[in-house]
Amino acid sequence: MPPLALLVFVVGMGSLGAEIAAVRLLAPYFGASTIVWANTIGVVLVALSIGYWLGGRLADRRPEMRFLCLVALIASGLLALVPFVAGPLLDVGVEALDSVSAGAFVGSLLAVLVLVAIPVLLLGTVAPFAVRLAVTSLEEAGRVSGRLYAISTAGSLVGTLSSSLLLIPLLGTRRTFLLYALSIAVVALPGVWRRARYAAAVPLAIAALMVVPVGTLKAQTDTGEVVAEADTEYQYARVIERPDGSRVLELNEGQALHSLYRPGTVLTGGYWDGMLVAPFAGGDGTPPERVAILGNAAGTSARAYRELFPATHVDGVEIDPELSELGRRWFDLQDVATLELHHQDARPYLRQTDERYDVIAIDAYRQPYIPFYLSTREFFELARDRLAPGGVVVINIGHPEGQDELEQVLSATIGAVFPNVVRYPYDETNTLVVAGDGPVSAERLRAAADLPAELQPLAADAADRIEPPLTGGEIYTDDDAPVEWLIDKSLLNYAGDS
Repeated sequence: MPPLALLVFVVGMGSLGAEIAAVRLLAPYFGASTIVWANTIGVVLVALSIGYWLGGRLADRRPEMRFLCLVALIASGLLALVPFVAGPLLDVGVEALDSVSAGAFVGSLLAVLVLVAIPVLLLGTVAPFAVRLAVTSLEEAGRVSGRLYAISTAGSLVGTLSSSLLLIPLLGTRRTFLLYALSIAVVALPGVWRRARYAAAVPLAIAALMVVPVGTLKAQTDTGEVVAEADTEYQYARVIERPDGSRVLELNEGQALHSLYRPGTVLTGGYWDGMLVAPFAGGDGTPPERVAILGNAAGTSARAYRELFPATHVDGVEIDPELSELGRRWFDLQDVATLELHHQDARPYLRQTDERYDVIAIDAYRQPYIPFYLSTREFFELARDRLAPGGVVVINIGHPEGQDELEQVLSATIGAVFPNVVRYPYDETNTLVVAGDGPVSAERLRAAADLPAELQPLAADAADRIEPPLTGGEIYTDDDAPVEWLIDKSLLNYAGDS
């Protein structure tokens, strides 16, 4: 029979390790916002609670070590299946949810319920069952139960840290699931070995699955060929090459494009072009000396500045270094003297830097949810403090067609910091907002004399479309910024209007 404490430890490790890995499974489809985390943690806690109740009842009916090991072995087998059924299940689920524009709250909640609730419930039965087996007298009940639950919690701590800091970065999400499942199966197997030698097939099968090539997560696309993908520390990313030779970068659920490369030109035909001319609505009409791009991704805007404004120094800030590597390989993001890449989160970077910028371009609002701490008054105050005299902040705000709630909130929040704000509705799903302490207007954009010839038609069109900011939004702060609920509301409103 296996040591009871060891079984409790590895089950605790697998329970919390699976929770961390489950978020990684969901991220390519629903992102990794606090909504997704809350759903995952909530479902895991409910499943564990039901498991504790069930484990106590089972232990009273059949207080046998063999039965406990059998339950743990079954749980390990189900846990090992999770990463294999996740892909097909989530593909079908996302298509169904997209048809009604349901937000990540509904999608991730259903996904966690289907994928991990049952395995985690079975794992939850182990601790109370183990207490029942270990307690031999009433006098030692408190001491024994306290020791076993402390061991289980220690296992949970090891599972949390090992999955996030070690296993997922080194082995990937699928093999992290399999390693936890294998650990539980190996420890539980001796408890059933004598009467059910065929049970050895479970750990053997899991070990065999460890060497199966992972393959692609989302290889099918109607728009081109997937030429590269990465399950990074922060997200799932893939590069799609289209028939015309252009390439796009998709992140997580793929609802938005985060970088675009077109051979032979740095112009994209997308909002990135607008971000090149929008800063000239402020300032003195001359090219900026220093620009910070918060959310550099694979470097679409940085590449454009390199070609069109070769004297401008660009600090490209991107939290995920693997996106920069994809940029170098697939998006012509070359290392030049006027480009410096910083692999940090946007807000900590601004807080730590001593530089002052003529333009701070914010393109870090990744769909469907955006980092709340990049949408608050305190963040825009920090951005204002990092501007050179006459500098401007330019923000790309993506939103469902016809849904302006996010732009209203961000415009109100920016307007609480900057006295001059204008909007440039680039297209139906992207609006550029320009803000500064100095004058910001269409007239200044029309008067800009140093624009490259390629940008002059776009600047003239932008000047005709610049207008006052939207009104009616709430001012967000670090303490109160319910951006996830705002976006879910926009998605539901869009579904109702469709």
